[in-house]
Amino acid sequence: MANELGGFMVEKSEAFEAWAVNITPGSRVAEWTDAELARAIREGIRPNGSVIGPPMPIGLYRGLSDDDLMSIVMFLRTVPASDNTTPFSTYNIPLPPAYGPPIESVAAIPAAVTVEYGEYLAGPVAHCVECHSTPGPMGPMLDTHLGAGGFPFHGPWGTSVSANLTSHEDGLAGYTDDEIKMMITQGKRPDGSPMMPPMGYGYYASMTETDLDAVVLYLRQLPPLPDPE
Repeated sequence: MANELGGFMVEKSEAFEAWAVNITPGSRVAEWTDAELARAIREGIRPNGSVIGPPMPIGLYRGLSDDDLMSIVMFLRTVPASDNTTPFSTYNIPLPPAYGPPIESVAAIPAAVTVEYGEYLAGPVAHCVECHSTPGPMGPMLDTHLGAGGFPFHGPWGTSVSANLTSHEDGLAGYTDDEIKMMITQGKRPDGSPMMPPMGYGYYASMTETDLDAVVLYLRQLPPLPDPE
């Protein structure tokens, strides 16, 4: 039986042991309504009222447009059912009662080579800015270290640290647009050497040229920040 989206351990640290649980039609999600599943994704609230904890980037997913959100729900309904079971995440840190007020509606961002569309793709859609912003005690410091990198990821490959994506010389200043696109979609540096997981290069390979151009345009205008010490 396939196990796409059937769940796995995401991260284990002093703060929490986070598991991505089964969200295929073979799990409890099958009993949730489309509206309940949509709310869990965009607001981080399960049907029973409990809060979904990190590292799921609810703060960014709150910006998903209505159309994109429901497209995700429709896709999840079509994934082959998996009977895989995982533990639930456990936290040694307090979780908020909610990530913000209830969301009524979010308008779509027109697909175009604009900073606004690039920000949408790098934020709510692909959440690049979460993994590539310097972590603080309460999570990525998006207000002060947006795109500065320094987030460590531990896995069977060892430890990889997210790169600086700002316009600083420590970041993307020395790379061409095509080189940045290759790193995003192929996981290869300009010298041909492979980049490490867990970035989803295989998924990003499906991005359109408009998507890639918009993301690069957005990254180019990020305020320059040095690598975190």
